[in-house]
Amino acid sequence: MPENTTAHSRVAAAPRRPAASLLWLAALLCAASAWGAPPPAVPAPAATAAPAPAPAGAAPAGTAVPAEASADTRGLDQQIQDLKKDVVDLNKDLFVLEEELLFPANTQVAVFLSVDVGDFFALDAVQLKIDQKEVINYLYTPRELEALLKGGVQRLYLGNLKVGPHELVAFFSGKGPNDRPYKRGASIKFEKGVGAKYLELKIDDRQRKLQPEFEIKDWE
Repeated sequence: MPENTTAHSRVAAAPRRPAASLLWLAALLCAASAWGAPPPAVPAPAATAAPAPAPAGAAPAGTAVPAEASADTRGLDQQIQDLKKDVVDLNKDLFVLEEELLFPANTQVAVFLSVDVGDFFALDAVQLKIDQKEVINYLYTPRELEALLKGGVQRLYLGNLKVGPHELVAFFSGKGPNDRPYKRGASIKFEKGVGAKYLELKIDDRQRKLQPEFEIKDWE
């Protein structure tokens, strides 16, 4: 049986076709590599900025201020108060100097106002005229009236006049007896000399007549 033997030998000698086996093995290897692959890398968080270094000589937070620093602060406060006082004194000196320049003694005239008691008259305003020319019309506040009733004296007007005769007329407006509107006037003729001239407007209560009295005094 030479034909059967030849056929068997052809079958035995024919090469194996491992295509299916290789595909299956490749699939297993891919699956294994997929399961064993490392996870994707996660980007590292950005580094936080380091805190700025404290300035040299600064005390750490929470530490007590040394006694020397407290003493330095008190010394600085005292220097500031001294400087403020010096500024106030300097302003006063400048104000006096300005008045001396603007109103020299040989032409200066000053008018003051005072109030005594004030039961029969509540002052609201004062108008001044010198030589028939209005020089001031002053309206008072409650605080100023309170100061006058406590004995204060107000410099109402400061100006310049040439040497010679002059006339001052004052008009007082306010509330008189029985809380009624009240207006009165007073006048004085005076002589302006070489030196400064001082006049005073004075409001008194006339007890016998229950009326206010207005007068102008010349300080010789």
